[in-house]
Amino acid sequence: MQVVVNGLLANYQQTGKGKTLLVLHGWGDSAKGLTPFIHELSKNYLVTALDLPGFGGSETPQQTWGLTDYAEFVQAFVGKIKLQPDVLVGHSNGGAIAIRALTNGLSASQLVLVASAGIRGEYKGRLKALRLVTKAGKLATSPLPKRIKHALRRKVYKTVGSDMLVAEHLQETFKKVVQDDVREEASRITLPTLLIYGDHDASTPLRYGEILHQAIQGSRLQVITGADHWLPTENTQEVCNIITEFTK
Repeated sequence: MQVVVNGLLANYQQTGKGKTLLVLHGWGDSAKGLTPFIHELSKNYLVTALDLPGFGGSETPQQTWGLTDYAEFVQAFVGKIKLQPDVLVGHSNGGAIAIRALTNGLSASQLVLVASAGIRGEYKGRLKALRLVTKAGKLATSPLPKRIKHALRRKVYKTVGSDMLVAEHLQETFKKVVQDDVREEASRITLPTLLIYGDHDASTPLRYGEILHQAIQGSRLQVITGADHWLPTENTQEVCNIITEFTK
């Protein structure tokens, strides 16, 4: 399904019945990428999964966006389709957007953060390293064919731990998003909150969950042993069972 929100064409899925869940995907992902997760949740809930602007089937913003822009878009989307989410579910960067949205007017009864991002301090060092390495890389690879230069850039970005090239058309937005920390907003969340993290997650490590758990009063932290960052699609059944139990 598609709808125009704040001048941008937005793509979304809606399936199932029951208590309403709004699902926000992570950086570089889409509702389609979370298909197994959405399918399993839809057995017990009415699930709405939005492609955030620039991802999946949703239009890309013309300007550089930050977390607040995405949060405001989510709120406008909910208003446009007249959705009142009982549960807001955010994976990775979708979790950071969810936190920002909830402290900027979005309403929900419960919050579920799955491998949520939003603890950003360490990215300042990564971005500095990225700028230095890529500047040197451009000079070193300038005589090479474009295809080879592009492959080398991907290798360099991976070396310094950057997801920038996951969505090349949003590089400036990526830089802005990963410098925006949501700890202060997390400390103002009062609704029941569940945090789910894998203890083998290198992208949003368990310590992020522990920081958010401490910040959000009364929150519950669930750790899945042996799991990495892709909990919704690699640990689908276990994650959905935990969410179902929490939302009863």
